Amino acid sequence: MKITQIFQENKPLLSFEVFPPKPNYPIETIYRTLEELRDLAPDFISVTYGAAGGTRKRTVEIASRIKNEEKIEALAHLTCITHSQEEIDEISGRLRQEGIENILALRGDPPAEGAGQTDFTYARDLILHLRRSGEFCIGAAAYPEGRPDGTGMAAEIGHMQEKVAAGADFFITQLVFINEHIYDFLEQLAKKGITAPVFIGVMPVYNTRQIWRITELAGAEIPRELNSLLEKYVDSPADAEKVGIDFAVRQIADLLAHGVDGIHLYTMNRARQAREILRRLGMTVSSLPVADQ
Repeated sequence: MKITQIFQENKPLLSFEVFPPKPNYPIETIYRTLEELRDLAPDFISVTYGAAGGTRKRTVEIASRIKNEEKIEALAHLTCITHSQEEIDEISGRLRQEGIENILALRGDPPAEGAGQTDFTYARDLILHLRRSGEFCIGAAAYPEGRPDGTGMAAEIGHMQEKVAAGADFFITQLVFINEHIYDFLEQLAKKGITAPVFIGVMPVYNTRQIWRITELAGAEIPRELNSLLEKYVDSPADAEKVGIDFAVRQIADLLAHGVDGIHLYTMNRARQAREILRRLGMTVSSLPVADQ
């Protein structure tokens, strides 16, 4: 089923993101995680795409596992900056053969040695190309705090308008810790007439140094109160994880109370922590009630 169809029947949505194991790890290492995430009854699970390395071939295999073995809708990431049109057609054809109906269309980061052969410059070019086939439900990325390259919110909303015009059906945001940024962003989208569903990306903190690296790359702001606690537990991952889960529970509860279209949890392939967050929120397999805080 296409994600837009699921959204029409079951708002707000709950989804997870996983990434393929590195090439030197057996692909089976992700299967146990998928089984545990399946038991949490997400509406879909997305699989990242390692365009610069050897994991991109595993994206199709894992997406197929999610769809055909775990019986959960799969969203396959696809980046275009290093690909020719023929390569994109080959990859999308493999996804189609596996019954995958949903693609997250991304530009991707150019490799350090140069992009090589590519027929696509921006995500909107990939979206337009995929839309011509008319077979996929197409998602795109959104950056509520602007992009790491300094692109501000106004320019980002302009990019989103271009993606919608090209055929994007929904958006998933970059990780955000400050909900006020999200609410302001959604208000601006409404003013510009962008009505496509926007699912909010939430990344629980599991390790202080790891989240510092990720937020630096993503251009995301960490709240001062949270960052002070992370500094305190910089050498204690267990305590940092507890702080991160506490914060994620409060953040998601507030997002749901404000009626967002959905929560997209960046699991970092950690099912246990995702289960704990949902347990504390009081979420069930049939609904997403807001926990009493």
